[in-house]
Amino acid sequence: MKKSIVALAVLGSFAGVAAAQSSVTLFGVIDAAMRYTDANGKHVYSLASGGNTTSRFGVRGVEDLGGDLKAGFWLESEVNTDTGASGASFWARRATVSLISASMGEVRLGRFKTVTKLTIEEFDPVSATGLGSVFNLYSKLGSTVDMSRSDNQVSYSAPANLGGFYGGLEASAGEGPATNLNKSVGGRVGYKAGAFSLAAAYTEFGVNTKFKLMTLGGSYDFGMAKVSGLYSTTDYSPHKQDLYTIAVTAPVGVGSVWASYTDASYKKGNALKAVSGDAYQLAAGYVHNLSKRTALYTTVSYIDNKAGANFGVNGVGAAANPAVVADGRSGGVDVGVRHSF
Repeated sequence: MKKSIVALAVLGSFAGVAAAQSSVTLFGVIDAAMRYTDANGKHVYSLASGGNTTSRFGVRGVEDLGGDLKAGFWLESEVNTDTGASGASFWARRATVSLISASMGEVRLGRFKTVTKLTIEEFDPVSATGLGSVFNLYSKLGSTVDMSRSDNQVSYSAPANLGGFYGGLEASAGEGPATNLNKSVGGRVGYKAGAFSLAAAYTEFGVNTKFKLMTLGGSYDFGMAKVSGLYSTTDYSPHKQDLYTIAVTAPVGVGSVWASYTDASYKKGNALKAVSGDAYQLAAGYVHNLSKRTALYTTVSYIDNKAGANFGVNGVGAAANPAVVADGRSGGVDVGVRHSF
């Protein structure tokens, strides 16, 4: 009897150690906003999901394998707060498994954001989300490319102990016809120390006719305000687009105000009306933090199109709400609440 009690105690102690070496976390963000949008003399009132941060929930975990090595996983799904529906694919935001070493870096397998999208988010005050997203003006140039995320991705991220330098490489298998744009390769490099940050990234999609996205961003925090700049170029032969963004974010009490200006210009021949055009976007907003996890916010955005463009504050062309005609204007304002857990 005593031996059984001792054995159970020993097994219980090992179980406690195992539990201490691994963890699983449920997390998410719920974000909803009352929104008004206008284009071509038509307007829409709506309840929008993800006005400041994309609504989502997920589960992630890490296990200590001993020494300098850990294993991790991350599953994340978008949630449309206005309807309760999930995204087109349930874990489409992220589905990865990783091997992580503090001294050697991380190898990650699965679906995740491209290095160019990560860099654009770094220097956009709203992380490419909502009415004021710089991504409102990024054109696919007539292609079907997904500039944000890639399936079948294998990536490597450098360790965090490089004196402020960071970087990574990624490749995605096409797993389909050689003409599709699912296959991609990319890389980024950056430096962040104190108030200064600088990064560059490049992603190339496809096999034959390739879609190329390059971006370069930088920022400096002066204390009273943080100023950032971003330059991107997209290329899908024979089409090309250049985009410039300047933005500022400043703390105000328990919150912050921000503003950005983005200019997009089409660079190839007379075919622009079919795929892109020229436009600029002015956007601004205020975020009021009620706590570390809850905030109120408001955003206002305005887009002016020309040379055949039809960009909208809710997307491009028919995807916008309401739809934007060529050379039209689009604007919107929202007020919302964001809660993270």
